[in-house]
Order: sequence, then C-alpha cells, then structure tokens
Amino acid sequence: MSHDADSVSEQLGSLDLGNLYGSIDKQNVHGLNLTVPEDARALIKPWDEREDTSKFAESGVDDQIIIHVPFTQNVRLRSVLLKLGRGELTPRRMRMYANHSNIVDFSEAEDITPQLNISLSEGEVGVTEYPLRTASFANVHSLSIFFSDSVGGDSVRLYYVGFRGDSRSQRKEGTQKLEVPAQVAPDAKLIDRLQEKTGGQQTTAR
Repeated sequence: MSHDADSVSEQLGSLDLGNLYGSIDKQNVHGLNLTVPEDARALIKPWDEREDTSKFAESGVDDQIIIHVPFTQNVRLRSVLLKLGRGELTPRRMRMYANHSNIVDFSEAEDITPQLNISLSEGEVGVTEYPLRTASFANVHSLSIFFSDSVGGDSVRLYYVGFRGDSRSQRKEGTQKLEVPAQVAPDAKLIDRLQEKTGGQQTTAR
C-alpha cells in the first residue's frame, strides 16, 4: 500500500460519524468521588484521542464514580463508547440517568430507576461500544453515569467516555432537506405561483 493510501485510511479512521463530542458542554462535565475532581473533563476526548491513557479519572474512597455530562443541545443517543481501566480497576456495572439538571448523587442513585443498568465487558483493551435503546434516550439534555463494582473492589479507573447519536438541529436539517411536510406543500406551491404573477413581490397568502 502506498504512503498516500495509508494517510487516507488514517484520516478515515480518525473520523467517527455520529460522534457527539461537539455537542457536549465540556466545561460543565463533573464527577463525584474522584481523586481529582477536575479529571471528569479529561474523559471527554476527541475521537482521535480515544485510546490515550495519559489522562484518566480514578475513584477516591471506594469503587464508585458518578460522571455528569451535560449537552449544549438536546440529543438522541444511539450508543455509549467507553475505554475502561484494566485488571482490578475495571468497573463491572454502569447505570445511566437521563435529564437530571444536577448530578445524581450516590443516595439518589439507589432510589431512582435508571434508564440503563447493564454489566460491562471485562478484559477489553480498546474502546467498546454499548448500544442504547433510542426510545429511552431520544431527547437528552444531560446524563449522570454511575460506574461501580470494580474487579478488585477498591477503586475504578476510566479513560474515555463518548457518545454516538445526533442532535436535534441535525435531525431538523435532515427533515428539511428530505421532504416538505404534507400540510405545507400546497401552501408552498401557491406562494410560488403568486410570486411569479406579482413579479416576486412579498405575499401573505396562507
């Protein structure tokens, strides 16, 4: 394979269609029970830095972490992408709570039913994608994500948290390009004809 072909494949590999990195309110990402509170923001990385292990978040007093991720606009989530600590630092359970304006704390997490409560894969080296039921995450403005039950039982480590899906603005643009809603179409044709007759003057026909 030529060098040019290599560089093209690298560029394609660095793209992740549907990645919602640009829709995350990164400055307001925060967490509970982290050794360094600011490390929550280090988990939100561009797609081409997803395998970076120099920045991470680790739990403080036990093997539980809650990360709160607000979005800059409402989004529809299709999957969550995770790169987790290995060995004894691997969390084995993840719960996700959608649309709580403030972070869900540990006591609340036990009383509120999460939109997602799953077991995580152990022994994964790279980024793992976990599909979501889009009906449960169709209109999300924030997430509190609760990681727990580490293999070693003492602490958990996270390297990367990302999401795939689309924003409301993307969906709106797609609808406008693909179709004119049925009830609007006759009006649009009428206005076009009137504009032709009046030499393009403004009309208020409805």
